[in-house]
This record gives sequence, C-alpha cells and structure tokens, in this order.
Amino acid sequence: MIYFLGIGGIGMSALARWCQQQGIAIAGYDKTASEITRSLEHQGVPVSYRDDKETIPPQLLQDPEGKLVVYTPAVPSDNEILVTLKSHNLPFLKRSQLLGIISKPYFTVAVAGTHGKTTTSSMIGHLLKHAGRSCSAFIGGITTNYLTNYLSAGDNNTGESIMVVEADEFDRSFLTLTPDIAVITAMDADHLDIYGDTTQMQQSFREFAGKVKPGGKIFINHKVVNLLRDHVPSAVTIYSYGLESGIFKATDINVQDSKFIFNLQSPEINMEQLNLNMPGFHNVENAMSAIAVGWSLGLNEKEIREALASYSGVKRRFEYIINDPDLVFIDDYAHHPVEIKALLYSIKKLYPKKKVTAIFQPHLFTRTRDFHQEFAHSLSLADEVILLDIYPAREKPIPGVTSNIIASHIDVPCELTNEDHLLELLESKKLEVVLTIGAGDIDQQVEPIKNQLLKLLTNDKAK
Repeated sequence: MIYFLGIGGIGMSALARWCQQQGIAIAGYDKTASEITRSLEHQGVPVSYRDDKETIPPQLLQDPEGKLVVYTPAVPSDNEILVTLKSHNLPFLKRSQLLGIISKPYFTVAVAGTHGKTTTSSMIGHLLKHAGRSCSAFIGGITTNYLTNYLSAGDNNTGESIMVVEADEFDRSFLTLTPDIAVITAMDADHLDIYGDTTQMQQSFREFAGKVKPGGKIFINHKVVNLLRDHVPSAVTIYSYGLESGIFKATDINVQDSKFIFNLQSPEINMEQLNLNMPGFHNVENAMSAIAVGWSLGLNEKEIREALASYSGVKRRFEYIINDPDLVFIDDYAHHPVEIKALLYSIKKLYPKKKVTAIFQPHLFTRTRDFHQEFAHSLSLADEVILLDIYPAREKPIPGVTSNIIASHIDVPCELTNEDHLLELLESKKLEVVLTIGAGDIDQQVEPIKNQLLKLLTNDKAK
C-alpha cells in the first residue's frame, strides 16, 4: 500500500493515478477537497481531509512491510498524520524520488525549465498519443484534450513505451531523473528561497543536463544553450530551438483569428504553415521543442502537423473563458515576471486596440520580495492592473512584504483589493480584455468572474 501525503497536488495525483493503474492499493490526505481529489475518490481512492491520525488506514500502521509513504515538502512538519506515520518507522519517499523510480525502466522524455514545462510536456504527450505511439505522461496541469494530468499508455499503441515527465527544479527534484531525452525551456531566476541565488539554480540545471543518458538527446532553448553546452555529456547530442533562432526555429509567425501560424526551419525537417490553436509567442516556442522531440522519436510531418493543429492546451494556460468580439476573458497560471511579460506581450499583439485589464495574485512572499520590481515592469504592459493579496502557499508572512511593494512600481493605473471585493470593483469598470493571472487560489475566482462578465455582456447587448 502507498499513502500519499498531499494527494491533491498536481504532481502527486498523477503518481497516485499511475500506482492505482498498476494495481497498487493507495490512499491519501490533503488539506482541502478539490476537483482532483474528488476525481480520485470517484475512482475509488480513499482521501481524508482531516489532519487526524484516526483517519490513517489501519493496515498502514499494522506492519511496515510492503508499505510506503510518499510526501510533498508542502506538508508542514507538525502535520499530525505525518508525525504519526514517521513514528511507525514506515519508509518515506519524496514525490520526485518516486517519479525517478517509476520512470527508470522506461524510455524517458523529461521536460525541465522555470516556465513552459507543463505546456511542452503536454504537447509532447499529445503528439505521441495522436500518432498512436505507446506513451504515458505525468503533466503538471489538466490537459484540455484529455481532461487529466496523467496520460496512460493504454493497450492500442505501437512501438516502445515512452514516458514523458515534468522535471521540476523546485527542491532540486529533477535530479532524481536519468532521461533518454531532455528539454530545458528556460532558466530564469526563481525559487531563490531554495537556491539562494541564480548561480546555484543554474548549477542545478547543469547537473540535470549532465544526467541525460549516453546516446541521448537534449533540446535547449537557444537563450540558455551557452550556459549549459559545456555540461552536457559528450555522448549526448545538443539541439537548440527558439523563435527565429536555433537549430529548430519558428519563422514567419502570424496571428490569424487568435491562432498562431508559423513555419519550422531546421537542417532536419522543414514545415510550412503550422497551425497552433493555443495563442502566445511563448507557446510557439514551446511548440518548437515539442515538434523537435517528436521528430527525434520518429514522427513524420503529417503526424506532427495534424497533432499540433488538434492540440487544445492545458487548463489555466492561456485558457479562454469568454471569447466574444465585445469581451474576452483569459485565465493563466503565470506567476513569474518573465511568464507574465510573455503573456501580456502576446495579448497586446492579439488585441492591439482593446483595453487589457490584468488581475494578478502574487504567489509566495519570498518570490514577491525577490522580484517585486520585475513583476511591476511586466504588469505595466497591461492598460490597468488589479492586485490581490499575496497567496502564501507553504510560507509564513514576511514583514513589509505585501502586494503594495509591487503596486508602488507599476506605471499604469493600479488598484489593490481582495477576493471579497473583486467582483464589486470589476462591476464599476469598462472591460474589454480581462486576465486572471497567478498560481494560488485565484482560479477559485474564475467562475464568479465569468458569471458576472456574461451578465454584463448580456446587459450591454440588450441596450
């Protein structure tokens, strides 16, 4: 039996689904119920929401033989269930350690990067699935094509089974992996609470690059390839990719009806008029790496073209909630200044004549402290900004660190509010393009905002 502490997490739940599929008895705890935990319960997984040792399955404590506890660092050390399980001398593994064990027997594609890894890994999984290849995938978001964060290899596929995994840099988790193919999408400073400084973070990526198996391939964003080139094993082939640059490069990028059309140029394969339904220049860049990986795994032009055109994205990644000529509402998980800049740059290209209202919930006190000026610079690409309170996640408040330190540097009209007063504030505004941005619980506001905006839209059209 495996017990998952934090089973509702996007990475943990995918592992839980895989274990259940292998016939392993599983159960878990999470702080709050969610769509993910309810889905697991629907599949017969016992999930507790009370931090109470009485909720632990009795068989877990009777005999440690054949038992395992998988945990996430987000679970506090004084959690009663955690303390009780440790007192019974049960074996413990971090989520990343279990992923490393699970993926080891498979031909593994690992996607790393401070941003872009969820979209890229889901694209790779979709390209392989659409082409009928045997593929399983652990994805850090809910795919809109499959409505899950775990893609099963299934039975009706061809070729050697491939496992696609997100390689998370947080807590150096990705160093448990030894991939056959790796992708590195970005290396912007982040998680400085873990790494201390950018140099240490970059060193961790270099160690990850060094873990690619001999004879393998690594696809690196052209912006960071020179930071990593000397650390890739000599028996591994390096490919760069990007927009207008790299061995695999996107050229002639055009926007047509909220879609991005582009050409692919490379010494290996050339394709014209590729159609990406998921908007954003950053997503074209993600598509370049996914296509390059697909090519390296033997996909032909027809398979790549058709799969890319049918890819519909990941929940909360440039997700259209309302797409009306008079009002657009998009929800996005962006929580780093570089991600927000890429998002808003693409939005301004898509809707150059419309007012863009960005609603942002900062994620983590340390990230806000470390990058408040960068956040302000990126958010200033919008026409107006609404800032919510900081979402703390695993952190305790830091004196003097609030959303105000971002607001004080923003160059466009900016207002601070909280979730209780957000709808009232929106009702007073003339809205054209609305964005909800952040990795906290801002997603809980999407449905109420949608309902209010649809009501306002209906009233405006009735006039």
